[in-house]
Amino acid sequence: MNETIQQLKERKSVRVFEEKEINLNIKNEIIKSAFEAPTAGNMMFYSILDITDQEIKSRLAITCDNQPFIAKAPLVLIFLADYQRWYEAFVLNDCNPRKPGEGDILLACADAIIAAQNTVVAAESLGVGSCYIGDILENHEEVRELLDLPDFVIPAAMLVYGYPTEQQKNRKKPKRFEKEYIVFENKYRRLTKEEHTKMYNTKNEKTRTNQDAVEGIKELCNRKYMSDFSLEMNRSASEYLKKFRV
Repeated sequence: MNETIQQLKERKSVRVFEEKEINLNIKNEIIKSAFEAPTAGNMMFYSILDITDQEIKSRLAITCDNQPFIAKAPLVLIFLADYQRWYEAFVLNDCNPRKPGEGDILLACADAIIAAQNTVVAAESLGVGSCYIGDILENHEEVRELLDLPDFVIPAAMLVYGYPTEQQKNRKKPKRFEKEYIVFENKYRRLTKEEHTKMYNTKNEKTRTNQDAVEGIKELCNRKYMSDFSLEMNRSASEYLKKFRV
């Protein structure tokens, strides 16, 4: 197994960092790795916010579902799905452009997240841990004001980076689902209830029986899918998308 694949297998989210700065050369390598990512039409439909202001970090730790480790992270990057830049380029050059639509911003989100993942892989190769913060989609009004986001920009992802503590290095990576439940040939296949049960139990070592799986799935539904933060994320996403509805 080559080194890159080994690192992909071993990489896990890091939420506790050593009190150690990321030097400028390493930071620049992580950021520049984003630019090498695949991008639609080589147009790079994203911008990156390097959050260095401690007050902004601390505020994001609150708006992103009250997660204090965000404020302590040595490096915080927000990857913006950005159609504003190209739209303005078209306007300023008398292209008479249409207003960006939902398809445009979905494409920009893909660009932004692919770029973000490049930085995750680059950071891991340099001994720097990372963690995605999906909660950046919450609290639309406050985040838009805090980051001065124009109409055609959406925060697609936020990542925090730092050197993991020994405890984080030694922490076991959560098990993923088996290939048979994720990869289908040619056409989508819906799983049976029995397959859902087996899928859940093979991923979760603490569950053994069918009833364990049922209870676990119910708990996960309530804790994640039906949670207040999930509902808020959907509300905020809807607000962001209003600008793109044509």
